[in-house]
Amino acid sequence: MKKLYTAKATAAGGRSGNVTTDDGKIDKSLSVPKGLGGDGGDGTNPEQLFGSAYAACYGSALELIAEKEGVDLGDFSVTATVSIGKTEEGDLQLAVILDSYLPGVDVETGENLVNKAHEVCPYARATRDNIDVTLNLLLEE
Repeated sequence: MKKLYTAKATAAGGRSGNVTTDDGKIDKSLSVPKGLGGDGGDGTNPEQLFGSAYAACYGSALELIAEKEGVDLGDFSVTATVSIGKTEEGDLQLAVILDSYLPGVDVETGENLVNKAHEVCPYARATRDNIDVTLNLLLEE
């Protein structure tokens, strides 16, 4: 792989610690959600950070595909809902729902864009066959 960019983040203290990036752009306290046995404090958590990153990356993949296909996405958005749970074996596992809001795009075009973006998005490629990812297309009525 030819590296184009490298980000470096450090987490100290696990889920109840702090996460920082080497350039100082992220310096966030972490809290364990109540659903995972924590106090649900004021800090963020890994699932929120992962969801934010996945939504942004997938949104950029949608833009790339739309540009190639000559489609104007307008004021679009992607919402990633990240869940953590347990498998039948008791292992922790993630699942993601990606809701792509594509106003002004018809269903056929929207489905094409959503599916193609899922093929090229680096986060989607990294998680493929490792976690359940549900793709939803949201349109204006």
